[in-house]
Amino acid sequence: MAKTSLKHFSVNPWLVTETEYDKDFSLVSESIFSLGNEYMGVRGFLDEGTAYPALNGTYFNGIYEYSKKTEGGYKGISKRTHYMVNAVNFTDLRLSVNGVPVDMSLTPYTDYNRTLNLATGKLTRTLIYKVDGVNLALNFTRFLDMQKYKRAYQRVTFTADNDCTITLTCYLRFDGKHFGKNSRWVMVEKGKDFIMAKTRSTAQYLACAVQSGFDTEQQIEYSAEKKVSLKTFTVNLKKGVESVFTRLVSVSSGTKTAKEDAYNELKLQAEEGYDKASLRNDLYWQDFWNKSDIEIVGDDDNQQGIRFCIFQLQQTYHGAKEGDNIGAKGLTGEAYSGNAFWDTESYCLPYYLFNNLDGAKSLLEFRYKTLEAAKQRAKDLDLQGACYPIATISGEEACTLWQHASLQMQPSTAVAYGIYHYYNVSGDSDYLYTHGGEMLIEICRYLLSRGQWSKRGDFGYYCVMGPDEFQMMVNHNTYTNFMAKKTFLFTLEVLDNMPKDKLDLLIKKTGLQPKEKSDWLTAAKKMRILYDEKTMLYEQHEGFFDLPHIDVDSISDKEFPLYSHWSYDRIYRNDMIKQPDVLMFQLLYSGDFTRECKKANYEYYEPLCIHESSLSPSVHSIIATEIGKYDEALKFFKFATRLDLDDYNRNTKEGLHTTSISAAWLNIVYGFAGLRSDKEISISPMLPKSWKSYSFKITVKGCVVKISVTKDNVIIENLSKIPLNLLVYGKNLTVSDKIILKNQ
Repeated sequence: MAKTSLKHFSVNPWLVTETEYDKDFSLVSESIFSLGNEYMGVRGFLDEGTAYPALNGTYFNGIYEYSKKTEGGYKGISKRTHYMVNAVNFTDLRLSVNGVPVDMSLTPYTDYNRTLNLATGKLTRTLIYKVDGVNLALNFTRFLDMQKYKRAYQRVTFTADNDCTITLTCYLRFDGKHFGKNSRWVMVEKGKDFIMAKTRSTAQYLACAVQSGFDTEQQIEYSAEKKVSLKTFTVNLKKGVESVFTRLVSVSSGTKTAKEDAYNELKLQAEEGYDKASLRNDLYWQDFWNKSDIEIVGDDDNQQGIRFCIFQLQQTYHGAKEGDNIGAKGLTGEAYSGNAFWDTESYCLPYYLFNNLDGAKSLLEFRYKTLEAAKQRAKDLDLQGACYPIATISGEEACTLWQHASLQMQPSTAVAYGIYHYYNVSGDSDYLYTHGGEMLIEICRYLLSRGQWSKRGDFGYYCVMGPDEFQMMVNHNTYTNFMAKKTFLFTLEVLDNMPKDKLDLLIKKTGLQPKEKSDWLTAAKKMRILYDEKTMLYEQHEGFFDLPHIDVDSISDKEFPLYSHWSYDRIYRNDMIKQPDVLMFQLLYSGDFTRECKKANYEYYEPLCIHESSLSPSVHSIIATEIGKYDEALKFFKFATRLDLDDYNRNTKEGLHTTSISAAWLNIVYGFAGLRSDKEISISPMLPKSWKSYSFKITVKGCVVKISVTKDNVIIENLSKIPLNLLVYGKNLTVSDKIILKNQ
């Protein structure tokens, strides 16, 4: 693997710190220091602004805009995209000392420190500006409320070594650029401590109300500009006397009632106050870490890395608001336009299945909520049933690139897999026999109508693109064929086992015909799977083994990302793999394959993978662990946990790789701990040789279980004290309290 790390942040188990501000690294730092609470997200841009490169991005889950619709074009190709839109900036400040403006690009400063505290969810920045004969010490703090998710907080502490006058202007602004272009918002109303606007094409309202001020005597002036509301404070600082500025922010989205909602929320927020909210938020994070922490002893880099990943996962999504999904960049940047992909069900869902089952169900409910849009998408492609989009916020297909939107079938099979996986872990048959069953039927209809019969009599998929997006318009991509087969068989199993009253309701709602079931069974039995019993290799797609070879290690890290440095068609003309394809379905349905088969396919495909996708390293690490390649597993694991912290792909500036962050969690729990959940819930822990120990907690069948792994022992503690059956190293065990096993 040719990619290398860029070290910038200090290593600490609970803190992410930079002690030097690097303007050339500033966009990366903004992504790393992003805060979110699922409802909203704020990039880590400087409070007081700067002339240095910056993306002052504030984003809200589900707030999106349409691009201009393309007229004409081929049938089935999306005519317009939609994207998460840069919204109201409520942290923006401008500062002057004795009339001299302060800006890090112009003003000398010392003692710089910026720290994200993973234990409390707070972002702080301290420095001393040297301006007009004054050393002005500043301490900036911001956090977002994880429970009262419409609330945000900002505080700045000022201390000067000489008497001086400071002027602080606070902005509420809807004029932020999106993808470098003008604001997408239409102003509705602005006034003192308030601003409201709506999106141009989707007419979604966003209202922001604030309460702000110093704890000392102050002069206040209000003014307004286009799409901006301003409030200016003038304060006389006394030498050595601390002065504190606090801003409480309440933001509400929806219809015209957003204004009333924002003010009502602000009233409650003001009654509680900053300090109580800060303490309450600290306790929220304390409780979260007590349930979800992963502790690694003997590897400081990966300890920080995995905690950063878990922290960002919780910030991005925890089921706070019905109908939310997980964008590929979360709420940290504008790349991928805030869209959700098939990553949600294949990579993110397992974390929630074992940490937040209600949140996991809510993710699936997003797909049910958008089922009608998926059915319309199938019609657009001259197909039946439901074709889930490759990229979406609203449920509509947001990808205008036909080679992805029309050729990639993994979103639909991932939704089916997500339903299967959720049921397997939760046992929630009520969901399976209602919303889950309805989605499965419509997905099977799509899969049958999209497939075709060869002249030799087998069934499969032609002109598709699998997870490896470096291969386009291929026939019989094995991932696609295999996942479709499993979807057919699981759906038939569900229908056969469903109680008659529930089946009758489902048949009435979907119009399911007996012939459809027989057609699905025939297609599953006749599905073409490219497998060689002698070599135990699955060919990625028809003709893959004949492609020209390229040595991926010969590619310089200066050429990444490849999409930015290679011509588009050059990428497709060799056997280089973007991300795991065969190895992916061998992980999802791990129990269907022997260790020897996984080893054969890993050893063939791993040297071909360039890991252009951030989702790739963790899959390789998990399988490498299972087949005994422990050194390789640890190498890939470090790449996964520190992908953004160390900017391996040179694109962290665009936002965090949120779905790969969940894959880093998979990497420990499914990798080193050997958790498998595609059949029985089982674990087979091992300890990387450079680690002293590690531990984590998961919730299984309502029981909170702590698993600790040392050099000699595996300790399983059932913290709920309710007897739980687990398969450990292949043996059935009943865990009621605590058991200690020898590490195998």
